[in-house]
Amino acid sequence: MTNQTTSNASTPDVLVVGAGVVGLACAWSALREGLTVTIVDRDFDGDRASHGNAGGIAASESTPISVPGLFLKATKWMLDPLGPLSLDWRHVPSALPWFIEFRRASNLDRFRQISLALAALNNRVYDDLIPLFEDVGAMSTFYRRGAITLYETDKAFRADATEWKLKQELGVRWRALNQREVQELEPALAPVFKHGVFLEDWSHIGDPRQLVSQIRTRVKALGARLVQGVVAGLDANDRDTPSAVLNTGATIAARQIVVAAGAWSASLAESIGDTVLLESERGYNTTLPQPGVGLSREVIFAERKFVATPLDIGIRIGGAAEFAGLKAQPNYKRSEALLELGKRFLPGIQDHGAVQWMGHRPATPDSLPVIGKSPSAAAVIYAFGHGHLGLTQSATTGALVADLLVNRTPGTPLGAYSIERFRK
Repeated sequence: MTNQTTSNASTPDVLVVGAGVVGLACAWSALREGLTVTIVDRDFDGDRASHGNAGGIAASESTPISVPGLFLKATKWMLDPLGPLSLDWRHVPSALPWFIEFRRASNLDRFRQISLALAALNNRVYDDLIPLFEDVGAMSTFYRRGAITLYETDKAFRADATEWKLKQELGVRWRALNQREVQELEPALAPVFKHGVFLEDWSHIGDPRQLVSQIRTRVKALGARLVQGVVAGLDANDRDTPSAVLNTGATIAARQIVVAAGAWSASLAESIGDTVLLESERGYNTTLPQPGVGLSREVIFAERKFVATPLDIGIRIGGAAEFAGLKAQPNYKRSEALLELGKRFLPGIQDHGAVQWMGHRPATPDSLPVIGKSPSAAAVIYAFGHGHLGLTQSATTGALVADLLVNRTPGTPLGAYSIERFRK
């Protein structure tokens, strides 16, 4: 692995900024097109959102997070310091434009538009993911067992009925479960769930960190060059060979640049004049390596806004949304609160050797990723802002980015995902 740029290195066809699962998927797709690729990242082995996610391939999540009525609920949640949503009041001034747009996304017409755009990506997820998994050797830890969304009350189940109907119209395959059926599918659950929804097309992987390592190993084998460094900005003055400027002052030039730096992507876009509303939606989890109970598939606790996934490395209990920026210290009391919920609904679960984690989900207010060419510099392509769906949409994003890199009409129209939607 190279630690600094060298002036005599040949100019690559593509420079990918960011080595999370989205950036690596973009690199993999570019390499498969026969392009030469360099990847730059601050720490290839270090922790990232791609390592600590819940492991779900959430192809069923084709509606935005800002569902109608959520904004009022969110206001109440913030009164609980360890509830599903937390906002650091010191972060409010910078986050306010994001939250204004988040509320607008729940407008019924806009909500449907966003849902159609999410479905356009999610309905092709497996067509793109499976070839990647096969190539990197990940199929043995890829589990297509569906998932269950759980409801404790009739009221909560009825409240989501309209959204489930829309998802069905968008191509999501699901079926309702009664209390007995929930218990038969997942006996380890406490018998308190009156309703469930079985999601046919949800799946999960055994170890998110291992998957990232497998893809990274494969792209290296295919010829990618890895450069360790912190990208401080982009320089697109030379339209034929734009460059990434490192915090050391060194530069890395390429014929095209893909920005896939997750929650850190906004400042890179702004360095060449593109504005985006992007927040770090900080998520927490606890992984229990010896849980003492078993689950067959991911379970989503609808009213409590958390999930539990049976990974190969233990059961991972995660969720929460904390808005405190990129620099605030983690508040692991949130991991502890999620674990307590897990113990309530998975009786007998053991927490010996529990590992806590916090990561930065790159969230846009409309739940749509930013995919497409920069309007300010045609040689710069964006691939970030996937929120909760980075793993899910990684290979699809890589395939669409590859279309752009080789001047092929993208397999899915990209207008809905353009960074230009944030221009005012």
